Amino acid sequence: MPKPPVLENVVRQHAEMAAFLWTVYDGHLLSPDKNPEMDEERLSRLIERLEAHLDGLRVAGADGLRIAEERYAEYPEAGELFVLRMLVAGKPILVAELDLEKVRAYLDAHRRAD
Repeated sequence: MPKPPVLENVVRQHAEMAAFLWTVYDGHLLSPDKNPEMDEERLSRLIERLEAHLDGLRVAGADGLRIAEERYAEYPEAGELFVLRMLVAGKPILVAELDLEKVRAYLDAHRRAD
């Protein structure tokens, strides 16, 4: 059975949205008072959406990784690096199970300077 074609625009949207949602998620955890409307239910939905976008990239396989690399090359920000790191992590790791201090330290240490 031939491999289905990868819709690059859709995969790129997965990469962009995952990076954005990570930024929103991490920003909320660092400063929860900035968005008092982000209750547990909304935070849970945000994590589900983030996981779904990461899954979309994983399903795309090597093309998903390539597109995530392209996004990071164009926008060397923490969200894009987070997405890239999640894709090369080997087995998928759930966002809720991450050690956020280690993730932040990694992102700070490895992010490209402008």
